[in-house]
Amino acid sequence: MIYKPYGYQEYATQWILDKDKSGLLIDMGLGKSVITLTAIAELMHDRFDITKVLVIAPLKVAESTWDGEIKKWNHLNYLKISKVLGKEKDRITALNTQADIYVINRENVSWLVNKFKNNWPFDMVVIDELSSFKSPKAQRFKSLKKVRPLIRRIVGLTGTPAPNGLIDLWPQIYLLDGGERLGKTITGYRERYFNPDKRNQTVIFSWKLKDDAEKAIYEKLSDICVSMKAEDYLNIPKRIDNIVSIKLTEASKKKYEKLEKDLLLPLSDTDVVANTAAVLTNKLLQISNGAVYDENREVKEIHKEKLKALEDVIEAANGKSVLIFYSYKHDLNRIKNYFKSKNCRELKTPKDIESWNKGEISILLAHPASAGHGLNLQAGGNIIIWFGLTWSLELYQQANARLHRQGQKENVIIHHLVAKDTMDEDVMKVLKNKEVGQEALLKAVKARINKLGGMKQ
Repeated sequence: MIYKPYGYQEYATQWILDKDKSGLLIDMGLGKSVITLTAIAELMHDRFDITKVLVIAPLKVAESTWDGEIKKWNHLNYLKISKVLGKEKDRITALNTQADIYVINRENVSWLVNKFKNNWPFDMVVIDELSSFKSPKAQRFKSLKKVRPLIRRIVGLTGTPAPNGLIDLWPQIYLLDGGERLGKTITGYRERYFNPDKRNQTVIFSWKLKDDAEKAIYEKLSDICVSMKAEDYLNIPKRIDNIVSIKLTEASKKKYEKLEKDLLLPLSDTDVVANTAAVLTNKLLQISNGAVYDENREVKEIHKEKLKALEDVIEAANGKSVLIFYSYKHDLNRIKNYFKSKNCRELKTPKDIESWNKGEISILLAHPASAGHGLNLQAGGNIIIWFGLTWSLELYQQANARLHRQGQKENVIIHHLVAKDTMDEDVMKVLKNKEVGQEALLKAVKARINKLGGMKQ
């Protein structure tokens, strides 16, 4: 295919060419991969400025997206790519293969750094989904930080740079500039731009921006980061959101309410902390979906109401392919068993992506954490069904963007299966209001406790 770049794509490519360190904070669907590959091709084969490129990406993106883009566009076809994936012997073989670009999944970054140490061979590094390096405590961040001085050119790509607020920016920007703009330490960054917000004695759960701090941060980053929103550049088909409200049977509703009380009331006289809130909401969301893991990790089915509602939505699709996002392993297994007579497949491999985009799969099942970044699925359909909901606004937005993106020909319909009077409704409210972080989760749990009469607000 002949590449005819939009004006914004030419601008973004030039941004990479002009800067040794750059951040492209570009919305999903705007073509981050082809923008970056076009810059790599010029830097490597026209300017002779780089010799070996490393791309760090989520696993499924590393498996299919980057080499798929190279095969897709005529001006990139000559680039040679090697996938540093799989077992260690396969990764070593891939590293020893002559190529222009080496793609590795982010889970193996530490292994790669330990292998090469000071003999780091990559003069350019591209971090696809830079936001996955938002934790300064994560080993992947610490490892890449060690070899950052050995990297001459670096590009960070993401559509969601601050999913939990600007506190997430420091590690990502540090990997770009070594601390030039936001400081050498996360502690210094917090002290300069934030005040402690929610806390439990000495433990601080959240940070609040100081007055004018947001503007100051953006000004600091303006020379290396460019931000682009899809609605400003593309005429993407409409997105239609639909809530499928599910009424539980009296028997299953009683089971839900009993488990809700058993889970929440013991906390009525103590503080609810984030890790406890996460456990509680996970249990309640599992029950909302129809099954729950017991203390022995065995699955106990509570009801089939969501499965029946899912069947109705699929039937209403009139033969169109549907992409279903599930939350838990037992959700996946129950859906597969319920629809075993249909063409139902779990998203696992690049072959699954190819088959979906060819229209060969009627029902594709995916977890938002594994399909939430960088996969191009828009050719295979325009209907999404959320069987189980996620608290993560980032995962929710990224997952929906697998279909609602550039190249989509039809309006995208997103169905949300929401069990009435359950935690589903709280999560839906958080997503609708675009709330983020632990605060939203804590607030929802405390509201549930108050509703049960176990705690005063």
